[in-house]
Amino acid sequence: MSASATETSPTAAGRAVPQLSTDYLNRHSEALMLLEMLPADREILEDLKAWRAVGYVEHFAGSPLRCAGEALAAYRALGQREIENFDALCAAMDRLILTATALLDEMPAEEDPALIVDVASLSLRRLIARATAFINANGRGEAARIDAGAVQAEVDAVMAS
Repeated sequence: MSASATETSPTAAGRAVPQLSTDYLNRHSEALMLLEMLPADREILEDLKAWRAVGYVEHFAGSPLRCAGEALAAYRALGQREIENFDALCAAMDRLILTATALLDEMPAEEDPALIVDVASLSLRRLIARATAFINANGRGEAARIDAGAVQAEVDAVMAS
């Protein structure tokens, strides 16, 4: 089960610790779904072009979800290094989506988009999995160890292919 800010973890003192929420990753999962559907229907490119990157704080600041306040509190309780690494991971996902979209938009209609879609989808799935692990661990432990430089190098390698 994914972490939700409506679920809280007890601390030794008996107080509940606010939890990060995977609801934020639905934005990236939506882009992944559109990307993967594109080879079957090129008109989906317009929906993909309309997709916008939104940060974790921005997502929950404007959210009507009951968990939004706790999701923001959990984010703000993270250490600076964890925030920077998570934000860099999310920015890499955003850049991957936007770059793949731009490449697909420039592609002539007679060319097959499958290679771009396959490479970008695989990488995006991996990045979403890393972000999910970070959120489910509430930014703690091994899952919080995100090497932002390695993540960006992976995205750069995918886009250079």
